[in-house]
Amino acid sequence: MQSAVKQAIMCCRKGGTISVPGAYVGYPDKLPFGAFMNKGLTMKSGQTHMQHYMKPLFEKIESGEIDPSFVITHRVKLKDAPEAYKTFRDKADGCIKVVLTP
Repeated sequence: MQSAVKQAIMCCRKGGTISVPGAYVGYPDKLPFGAFMNKGLTMKSGQTHMQHYMKPLFEKIESGEIDPSFVITHRVKLKDAPEAYKTFRDKADGCIKVVLTP
């Protein structure tokens, strides 16, 4: 995460906005705050508002308007979830999204 924020600060145009959605845990350190200030950047953050988007997205999936299956790279049984999580965490084997089957 920290590396992504550093890159965003350095790449963002003057007066631009950096958005950091999702869940973040930790204490950022060694961020290029001088560049952030000198460029006059704005940073926004927050949890993704999934409750707002989930129902309309499910409706589009159910109607066939969109097909998100292209993102599924791995399907495993529930008992294999710990190993699948390691694969996902380590970005191994081209893993993007894992579907667990009970």
